[in-house]
Amino acid sequence: MSLFKVMDIAGSALSAQSIRLNTVASNLANADSISSSSGAAYKARRPVFATMLKDATNSLSQSGAAAGVGVAGIVESAAPAIREYNPNHPMADDEGYIFRPNINVVEEMADMMSASKSYQTSVQVAETAKSLLAQTLRIGKQ
Repeated sequence: MSLFKVMDIAGSALSAQSIRLNTVASNLANADSISSSSGAAYKARRPVFATMLKDATNSLSQSGAAAGVGVAGIVESAAPAIREYNPNHPMADDEGYIFRPNINVVEEMADMMSASKSYQTSVQVAETAKSLLAQTLRIGKQ
């Protein structure tokens, strides 16, 4: 596998983890939002990752395909909204209930730390590949 393919794979991982961090940020930003109905309440979102194979056959390529990760889509949680009795709230329904998003802040923070570490690892992979490529080029100068 060429070092350029390693850079492509690391780049796709960076892009995927960036989307993951953005969905976590969106979930955390909406964690305290309130709605007057269960259907209108914000639902937690999660990215769905999928392996992406790219046809990389050409005269310079040793192998047939380059792999990477991509985001197949972003799905909303199927968990119900949290129903809370608060009859004095201006957004309460006729029965006195308000609805909060189905977001667990602790889970979101753990997911954010995991995505951050994965992003950091992908950066290190790209930096290592860059360093190896630079060392390879220096070999030719000697």
